[in-house]
Amino acid sequence: MAIKLSAPAAGVLPAAFARGISMPSNTASAAPAAAAPTTIGQRDYAATPSQTVAFVGLGVMGIAMAGHLARAGHTVRVYNRTRAKAEAWAAEFGGRVAATPAEAARGAAIVFSCVGNDQDLESVVLGDSGIFAGMSPGALLVDHTTASAEIARRLGEIARQRGLDFLDAPVSGGQAGAVNGQLTVMVGGSAEAFAKAQPVAMAFSKAFTHIGAQGSGQLAKMVNQLCIAGLLQGLAEALAFGEKAGLDLPLVLDVIGKGAAQSWQMDNRGKTMVADQFNFGFAVDWMRKDLGLCLDEARRNGAKLPVAALVDQFYADVQAMGGGRWDTSSLIRRLK
Repeated sequence: MAIKLSAPAAGVLPAAFARGISMPSNTASAAPAAAAPTTIGQRDYAATPSQTVAFVGLGVMGIAMAGHLARAGHTVRVYNRTRAKAEAWAAEFGGRVAATPAEAARGAAIVFSCVGNDQDLESVVLGDSGIFAGMSPGALLVDHTTASAEIARRLGEIARQRGLDFLDAPVSGGQAGAVNGQLTVMVGGSAEAFAKAQPVAMAFSKAFTHIGAQGSGQLAKMVNQLCIAGLLQGLAEALAFGEKAGLDLPLVLDVIGKGAAQSWQMDNRGKTMVADQFNFGFAVDWMRKDLGLCLDEARRNGAKLPVAALVDQFYADVQAMGGGRWDTSSLIRRLK
């Protein structure tokens, strides 16, 4: 089935003001920039009992994740701030559109959410029309937003006081992972809630792993992003060096990709970086938001992140070049 996956519009994380980040939200209310149509990949789904679930936030990730839930046989109600996007999803996958997050959550055993940042998450979860207001005792919210560990812990405590369950479950794998149902999910929360969510969430996951207590999923995602940022800067410098040296870079990549320098980023982004192509999903604006979360957490826990702080500023340079929506491999542009 073909669905259009478009980049979301702007929203701003509180800590981002000082860092000059214009943040996109996964549930945009403004018309986003056009993106090429993408097909949700065909995959096999494990046999699990059909459940009534909800999905709040149909951005570039959520729209495909919710589609896989529907294809796996679950009854899915969706909410998105732009109602037309939710209606298009429902027309494609046969689900129902809710007027509010609370309406989407009403009667659902599991509610999934995937929005832009801490502020967006609070806006769809709390309040009279929020997700928690519509959930029945014992129901579970699984949040896939990349957000702070602090808000994960806070929402987990509010959920506990209401007789609800909560998991922070950020994802890795980008838009392609969501489209193909091959996301890696890092989960924080109770073992009982994890066991309830895992069979359902495997509809869009290749790995759904319990890391620890609430907040642990978000912290693991920060580790993931720190690894990626450092790797991409190293790859960008190496390729820029090779270009200046007059090397046949595709050939060099083929050779070193068989040795100790090999990485997912090299295999998947090396040759596109050489070709000056940067339209492969996860955007610089989003990475700056994520690195901001990492740097904020490091200030709280005392970790030293000198390379991450530098790469964050390098991404700011890319933004200043007009590359906020280029993918994260565009670090090489500032070296040319």
